[in-house]
Amino acid sequence: MGTITDLVVLLVALIILWVIVSIPVFIAARAVTSGRPNKVSFGSAMGATLGGAIVYVIVLYGVSILLTALVGRGGFIVALILAIVAWLAVYKSSFQVGWFGALAIAILAAIVLIVINVILALVLGVTLPSFFHPF
Repeated sequence: MGTITDLVVLLVALIILWVIVSIPVFIAARAVTSGRPNKVSFGSAMGATLGGAIVYVIVLYGVSILLTALVGRGGFIVALILAIVAWLAVYKSSFQVGWFGALAIAILAAIVLIVINVILALVLGVTLPSFFHPF
Protein backbone atom coordinates (compact mmCIF):
# COMPACT_ATOMS: atom_id res chain seq x y z
CA MET A 1 0.00 0.00 0.00
CA GLY A 2 1.41 3.38 -1.02
CA THR A 3 1.83 6.30 1.28
CA ILE A 4 0.80 9.89 0.75
CA THR A 5 4.39 10.65 -0.26
CA ASP A 6 4.22 7.97 -2.95
CA LEU A 7 1.01 9.48 -4.30
CA VAL A 8 2.50 12.99 -4.35
CA VAL A 9 5.58 11.72 -6.18
CA LEU A 10 3.36 9.92 -8.69
CA LEU A 11 1.24 13.03 -9.24
CA VAL A 12 4.31 15.24 -9.73
CA ALA A 13 5.83 12.70 -12.14
CA LEU A 14 2.60 12.53 -14.16
CA ILE A 15 2.42 16.32 -14.38
CA ILE A 16 6.05 16.53 -15.52
CA LEU A 17 5.43 13.82 -18.12
CA TRP A 18 2.26 15.63 -19.26
CA VAL A 19 4.24 18.84 -19.78
CA ILE A 20 6.98 16.98 -21.66
CA VAL A 21 4.61 15.19 -24.04
CA SER A 22 2.72 18.45 -24.63
CA ILE A 23 5.81 20.11 -26.07
CA PRO A 24 5.77 18.11 -29.35
CA VAL A 25 2.03 18.73 -29.72
CA PHE A 26 2.62 22.47 -29.25
CA ILE A 27 5.44 22.51 -31.82
CA ALA A 28 3.43 20.46 -34.31
CA ALA A 29 0.29 22.56 -33.87
CA ARG A 30 2.30 25.77 -34.34
CA ALA A 31 3.77 24.36 -37.56
CA VAL A 32 0.45 23.14 -38.94
CA THR A 33 -1.45 26.33 -38.11
CA SER A 34 1.41 28.49 -39.41
CA GLY A 35 2.03 29.84 -35.93
CA ARG A 36 -1.26 31.75 -35.60
CA PRO A 37 -1.02 32.74 -31.92
CA ASN A 38 -4.78 32.96 -31.43
CA LYS A 39 -5.16 29.28 -32.31
CA VAL A 40 -2.20 27.69 -30.54
CA SER A 41 -0.87 28.24 -27.04
CA PHE A 42 1.05 25.89 -24.79
CA GLY A 43 -2.05 25.71 -22.58
CA SER A 44 -4.19 24.60 -25.50
CA ALA A 45 -1.56 22.00 -26.40
CA MET A 46 -1.62 20.69 -22.82
CA GLY A 47 -5.42 20.61 -22.88
CA ALA A 48 -5.44 18.77 -26.20
CA THR A 49 -2.86 16.30 -24.94
CA LEU A 50 -4.81 15.53 -21.77
CA GLY A 51 -8.23 15.67 -23.43
CA GLY A 52 -7.10 13.50 -26.33
CA ALA A 53 -5.72 10.84 -24.01
CA ILE A 54 -8.86 10.79 -21.86
CA VAL A 55 -11.19 10.61 -24.88
CA TYR A 56 -9.01 7.92 -26.46
CA VAL A 57 -9.14 5.69 -23.37
CA ILE A 58 -12.88 6.16 -22.85
CA VAL A 59 -13.72 5.42 -26.50
CA LEU A 60 -11.26 2.52 -26.77
CA TYR A 61 -12.48 0.70 -23.67
CA GLY A 62 -16.15 1.64 -23.97
CA VAL A 63 -16.52 0.66 -27.62
CA SER A 64 -14.22 -2.35 -27.20
CA ILE A 65 -16.31 -3.77 -24.37
CA LEU A 66 -19.54 -3.20 -26.27
CA LEU A 67 -18.39 -4.45 -29.68
CA THR A 68 -16.32 -7.37 -28.42
CA ALA A 69 -19.39 -8.65 -26.62
CA LEU A 70 -21.42 -8.30 -29.82
CA VAL A 71 -19.05 -9.31 -32.61
CA GLY A 72 -16.01 -10.89 -30.97
CA ARG A 73 -12.35 -9.99 -31.39
CA GLY A 74 -12.93 -7.78 -34.44
CA GLY A 75 -14.66 -5.32 -32.15
CA PHE A 76 -11.33 -4.23 -30.70
CA ILE A 77 -10.02 -3.19 -34.13
CA VAL A 78 -13.10 -1.05 -34.72
CA ALA A 79 -12.75 0.41 -31.21
CA LEU A 80 -9.09 1.25 -31.87
CA ILE A 81 -9.95 3.05 -35.12
CA LEU A 82 -12.78 4.98 -33.45
CA ALA A 83 -10.51 5.91 -30.52
CA ILE A 84 -7.88 7.32 -32.90
CA VAL A 85 -10.57 9.29 -34.76
CA ALA A 86 -11.85 10.60 -31.41
CA TRP A 87 -8.33 11.72 -30.45
CA LEU A 88 -8.01 13.49 -33.81
CA ALA A 89 -11.38 15.15 -33.16
CA VAL A 90 -9.96 16.61 -29.95
CA TYR A 91 -7.00 18.02 -31.90
CA LYS A 92 -9.36 19.29 -34.60
CA SER A 93 -11.45 21.12 -32.05
CA SER A 94 -8.59 22.35 -29.87
CA PHE A 95 -6.56 23.86 -32.70
CA GLN A 96 -9.40 24.81 -35.07
CA VAL A 97 -8.05 22.79 -37.99
CA GLY A 98 -9.59 20.27 -40.38
CA TRP A 99 -9.24 16.51 -40.21
CA PHE A 100 -6.04 16.51 -42.27
CA GLY A 101 -4.65 19.26 -40.04
CA ALA A 102 -5.41 17.19 -36.95
CA LEU A 103 -3.76 14.14 -38.55
CA ALA A 104 -0.73 16.25 -39.50
CA ILE A 105 -0.44 17.51 -35.91
CA ALA A 106 -0.57 13.94 -34.57
CA ILE A 107 2.04 12.63 -37.01
CA LEU A 108 4.35 15.63 -36.65
CA ALA A 109 4.06 15.50 -32.84
CA ALA A 110 5.10 11.83 -32.89
CA ILE A 111 8.12 12.69 -35.04
CA VAL A 112 9.08 15.61 -32.79
CA LEU A 113 8.72 13.38 -29.71
CA ILE A 114 11.07 10.81 -31.24
CA VAL A 115 13.61 13.55 -32.05
CA ILE A 116 13.37 14.92 -28.49
CA ASN A 117 13.83 11.40 -27.14
CA VAL A 118 16.96 10.89 -29.25
CA ILE A 119 18.37 14.25 -28.13
CA LEU A 120 17.67 13.40 -24.48
CA ALA A 121 19.38 10.05 -24.93
CA LEU A 122 22.46 11.57 -26.56
CA VAL A 123 22.84 14.57 -24.27
CA LEU A 124 21.60 13.33 -20.90
CA GLY A 125 21.60 9.57 -21.30
CA VAL A 126 17.89 9.32 -20.43
CA THR A 127 14.84 8.57 -22.54
CA LEU A 128 11.11 8.84 -22.22
CA PRO A 129 9.22 5.63 -21.39
CA SER A 130 9.17 3.28 -24.38
CA PHE A 131 5.40 3.31 -24.75
CA PHE A 132 5.56 6.86 -26.15
CA HIS A 133 7.22 5.90 -29.41
CA PRO A 134 6.81 3.00 -31.80
CA PHE A 135 10.27 1.41 -31.35
